[in-house]
Amino acid sequence: MVEQHQQNRYYLMPGATTLGMVFSEGVLLVSEKRVTYGYFVTSKAGRKVFTITDHIGAACAGLVADMQVLIREVGAYANLFKLDNGRRISVKAAAKVMSNLLFGRRLFPLITQTIVGGVDEEGPSIWVLDVLGSLLPDKYAAVGTGAEIAVGVLEEGYSDEMGLEKAKALAVRAMKSALSRDSMSGNGADFLIITREGVQEESMKL
Repeated sequence: MVEQHQQNRYYLMPGATTLGMVFSEGVLLVSEKRVTYGYFVTSKAGRKVFTITDHIGAACAGLVADMQVLIREVGAYANLFKLDNGRRISVKAAAKVMSNLLFGRRLFPLITQTIVGGVDEEGPSIWVLDVLGSLLPDKYAAVGTGAEIAVGVLEEGYSDEMGLEKAKALAVRAMKSALSRDSMSGNGADFLIITREGVQEESMKL
């Protein structure tokens, strides 16, 4: 009975390694590509980084369908905000919308851990959310099954004065460390780079 309970808990774990960090010109969001169901790899080309607006993005670890539903809803609210107010939604407000959506579904939760990041009038910022909508600001963060390994590398090498190239190098190092130990993560990484000039997407084999 105990063994079955532990196995069921394992299936609900958000398998992934997802990173976010603020650097001197903007925000970097990174996630690997492997999609798993328990011990089975269902896809080696999953996408877990998303553009919400032209200045905000998100990176997720969890069930792919839940990620996609959440991102679509936040994107819709962001567009409505711009139509109603004639200005872009702030990063903090977009993260708060996501927090409210997650908390509103707490009885039947969306199984996803999320990092929301972007650049607005207050500068670059990232916000970390759990499945119940807890909302925490940070300079760098990692979520998913590989987070414990990745965050140790980030903590050792992070500086908020880093430029883009140093931020990418640190993210690659953290991701490689996590991928080497976490069987639920792998098959390369997707990068979302957000600056005042807009959003840029990149992919890399690791």
